[in-house]
Amino acid sequence: MEHSLLVWLLPTLALVVGVAIGFLIARVVPSAAPSRTQRQLDDIQERFDSYQNEVVTHFNSTATLVKKLTQSYQEVQDHLAEGANRLALDEQTRQRLIAALHADAVQTPRERLTPPRDQEPPRDYAPKTPNAPGMLDEHYGLKK
Repeated sequence: MEHSLLVWLLPTLALVVGVAIGFLIARVVPSAAPSRTQRQLDDIQERFDSYQNEVVTHFNSTATLVKKLTQSYQEVQDHLAEGANRLALDEQTRQRLIAALHADAVQTPRERLTPPRDQEPPRDYAPKTPNAPGMLDEHYGLKK
Protein backbone atom coordinates (compact mmCIF):
# COMPACT_ATOMS: atom_id res chain seq x y z
CA MET A 1 0.00 0.00 0.00
CA GLU A 2 2.85 2.24 0.87
CA HIS A 3 4.34 1.56 -2.51
CA SER A 4 1.12 2.50 -4.38
CA LEU A 5 0.76 5.73 -2.37
CA LEU A 6 4.30 6.67 -3.33
CA VAL A 7 3.56 5.91 -6.99
CA TRP A 8 0.67 8.39 -6.94
CA LEU A 9 2.11 10.97 -4.57
CA LEU A 10 5.40 11.67 -6.42
CA PRO A 11 3.84 12.41 -9.85
CA THR A 12 1.11 14.52 -8.23
CA LEU A 13 3.64 16.45 -6.21
CA ALA A 14 5.81 16.92 -9.34
CA LEU A 15 2.75 18.16 -11.21
CA VAL A 16 1.89 20.70 -8.49
CA VAL A 17 5.50 21.93 -8.34
CA GLY A 18 5.65 22.16 -12.14
CA VAL A 19 2.41 24.16 -12.30
CA ALA A 20 3.68 26.51 -9.58
CA ILE A 21 7.01 27.04 -11.36
CA GLY A 22 5.24 27.54 -14.69
CA PHE A 23 2.87 30.04 -13.11
CA LEU A 24 5.76 32.01 -11.63
CA ILE A 25 7.69 32.01 -14.90
CA ALA A 26 4.57 33.07 -16.79
CA ARG A 27 4.08 36.01 -14.42
CA VAL A 28 7.70 37.18 -14.63
CA VAL A 29 8.56 36.71 -18.34
CA PRO A 30 5.59 38.40 -20.09
CA SER A 31 6.09 41.57 -18.08
CA ALA A 32 9.40 42.12 -19.92
CA ALA A 33 7.89 41.82 -23.42
CA PRO A 34 5.17 44.46 -23.02
CA SER A 35 7.63 46.95 -21.58
CA ARG A 36 9.91 46.48 -24.60
CA THR A 37 6.93 46.82 -26.93
CA GLN A 38 5.74 49.86 -25.00
CA ARG A 39 9.20 51.43 -25.29
CA GLN A 40 9.18 50.84 -29.05
CA LEU A 41 5.69 52.31 -29.31
CA ASP A 42 6.74 55.35 -27.26
CA ASP A 43 9.82 55.79 -29.46
CA ILE A 44 7.75 55.64 -32.64
CA GLN A 45 5.21 58.08 -31.19
CA GLU A 46 8.02 60.46 -30.23
CA ARG A 47 9.51 60.29 -33.74
CA PHE A 48 6.08 60.86 -35.28
CA ASP A 49 5.44 63.90 -33.05
CA SER A 50 8.88 65.26 -33.95
CA TYR A 51 8.15 64.77 -37.65
CA GLN A 52 4.81 66.57 -37.34
CA ASN A 53 6.52 69.48 -35.59
CA GLU A 54 9.14 69.65 -38.36
CA VAL A 55 6.41 69.70 -41.03
CA VAL A 56 4.53 72.50 -39.27
CA THR A 57 7.75 74.48 -38.83
CA HIS A 58 8.66 73.95 -42.49
CA PHE A 59 5.33 75.20 -43.79
CA ASN A 60 5.30 78.16 -41.40
CA SER A 61 8.76 79.24 -42.57
CA THR A 62 7.74 78.69 -46.20
CA ALA A 63 4.67 80.90 -45.72
CA THR A 64 6.86 83.60 -44.13
CA LEU A 65 9.36 83.44 -46.99
CA VAL A 66 6.61 83.62 -49.63
CA LYS A 67 5.14 86.63 -47.83
CA LYS A 68 8.57 88.32 -47.85
CA LEU A 69 8.97 87.48 -51.53
CA THR A 70 5.61 89.04 -52.34
CA GLN A 71 6.51 92.17 -50.39
CA SER A 72 9.87 92.40 -52.15
CA TYR A 73 8.20 92.01 -55.53
CA GLN A 74 5.74 94.77 -54.64
CA GLU A 75 8.61 97.00 -53.51
CA VAL A 76 10.44 96.41 -56.81
CA GLN A 77 7.26 97.23 -58.74
CA ASP A 78 6.79 100.44 -56.74
CA HIS A 79 10.45 101.38 -57.23
CA LEU A 80 10.20 100.85 -60.99
CA ALA A 81 6.97 102.85 -61.19
CA GLU A 82 8.51 105.67 -59.16
CA GLY A 83 11.59 105.62 -61.38
CA ALA A 84 9.42 105.73 -64.49
CA ASN A 85 7.55 108.73 -63.10
CA ARG A 86 10.71 110.54 -62.06
CA LEU A 87 13.09 109.67 -64.90
CA ALA A 88 10.85 109.56 -68.00
CA LEU A 89 11.42 112.57 -70.21
CA ASP A 90 7.89 113.05 -71.50
CA GLU A 91 4.37 112.01 -70.52
CA GLN A 92 3.95 109.52 -73.36
CA THR A 93 7.10 107.57 -72.37
CA ARG A 94 6.05 107.66 -68.72
CA GLN A 95 2.61 106.22 -69.56
CA ARG A 96 4.13 103.46 -71.70
CA LEU A 97 6.58 102.45 -68.95
CA ILE A 98 3.85 102.37 -66.30
CA ALA A 99 1.53 100.42 -68.62
CA ALA A 100 4.30 97.90 -69.29
CA LEU A 101 4.86 97.45 -65.54
CA HIS A 102 1.19 96.84 -64.89
CA ALA A 103 0.82 94.59 -67.94
CA ASP A 104 3.42 92.22 -66.47
CA ALA A 105 1.67 92.20 -63.11
CA VAL A 106 -1.78 91.43 -64.51
CA GLN A 107 -1.60 88.82 -67.23
CA THR A 108 -4.64 87.86 -69.22
CA PRO A 109 -5.77 84.26 -68.71
CA ARG A 110 -4.64 81.86 -71.39
CA GLU A 111 -7.05 80.50 -73.92
CA ARG A 112 -8.06 76.92 -73.22
CA LEU A 113 -7.25 74.36 -75.86
CA THR A 114 -10.12 72.18 -76.97
CA PRO A 115 -9.65 68.77 -78.56
CA PRO A 116 -10.79 68.26 -82.15
CA ARG A 117 -14.47 67.34 -82.37
CA ASP A 118 -14.31 64.73 -85.13
CA GLN A 119 -11.29 62.79 -83.90
CA GLU A 120 -11.92 59.06 -83.84
CA PRO A 121 -10.24 56.95 -81.16
CA PRO A 122 -7.46 54.65 -82.41
CA ARG A 123 -8.48 51.20 -83.56
CA ASP A 124 -6.82 48.01 -82.46
CA TYR A 125 -7.61 46.31 -85.76
CA ALA A 126 -7.05 47.00 -89.45
CA PRO A 127 -10.05 48.56 -91.20
CA LYS A 128 -11.53 46.70 -94.14
CA THR A 129 -13.90 47.52 -96.95
CA PRO A 130 -17.52 46.38 -96.50
CA ASN A 131 -17.44 43.37 -98.91
CA ALA A 132 -13.82 42.29 -98.33
CA PRO A 133 -13.07 39.20 -96.23
CA GLY A 134 -11.88 39.85 -92.67
CA MET A 135 -8.62 38.58 -91.19
CA LEU A 136 -10.33 35.57 -89.64
CA ASP A 137 -11.88 34.49 -92.91
CA GLU A 138 -10.33 31.28 -94.26
CA HIS A 139 -9.76 32.87 -97.68
CA TYR A 140 -8.06 35.97 -96.30
CA GLY A 141 -4.74 36.69 -98.00
CA LEU A 142 -5.06 33.91 -100.58
CA LYS A 143 -4.91 34.80 -104.23
CA LYS A 144 -7.68 33.48 -106.46
